[in-house]
Amino acid sequence: MATSRQAGQSGPRGILGFLESRKNIAGSACGLVGLVLTFTGVAGPYWPVVVAGLYGAGALIAPPERQPLPDFPDPSAQLSAQLDELRGDFGRLDEYLTQVELAPVAAGQVTELTGLVGALLEPGWVSEALAQDPEGVHALSRIVRQDLPEAVDSFVRARWWTRLAPGQEPPERHLERQLGLLRQEAETLAAGLREIEARRQESHTRYLEGRGPKSGGLGD
Repeated sequence: MATSRQAGQSGPRGILGFLESRKNIAGSACGLVGLVLTFTGVAGPYWPVVVAGLYGAGALIAPPERQPLPDFPDPSAQLSAQLDELRGDFGRLDEYLTQVELAPVAAGQVTELTGLVGALLEPGWVSEALAQDPEGVHALSRIVRQDLPEAVDSFVRARWWTRLAPGQEPPERHLERQLGLLRQEAETLAAGLREIEARRQESHTRYLEGRGPKSGGLGD
């Protein structure tokens, strides 16, 4: 691989690339200075050495060629695409939850949690802010795709066994605790996004205050 690249660069394209390089351009410019010194008689009989030396000095001080960076996809664009997929999964989860019979307390908790998650996933500036937070997207994805459906499904299965063998701790208690923890996690995520917007607003206020008229002018 390396040998083939070097062979390709040593051909006409390699020569053309060197002629167009910054080192050759800078060296040629300094070499022209040497020719001017030769024509004016300053270089004397040593003009070839002067011209070659100036060319070499110009090539050395020229900035190195900068290779273009690889064109990687925008991370925020990837997160936006993940949020689009997550909205679809959340819609299917919401449809599943409407078909599950829950106790009034747990049903209310599910409604509050899904309302908060749905607000965070709503297309617009909120989801745009969320798309800048990879950890937030991961946390929300975990709630939608793993934690919430697992909490409800394990409750449904435990409730069936409780009916066969009563006397155990009601599965509703575990579900209510789980839903409370998930809501706290979603609220923490929302609070973090709100804090980002608050800092942005404060930064703009400081900018406007610093841009205002200064004291000590001619009118004082």
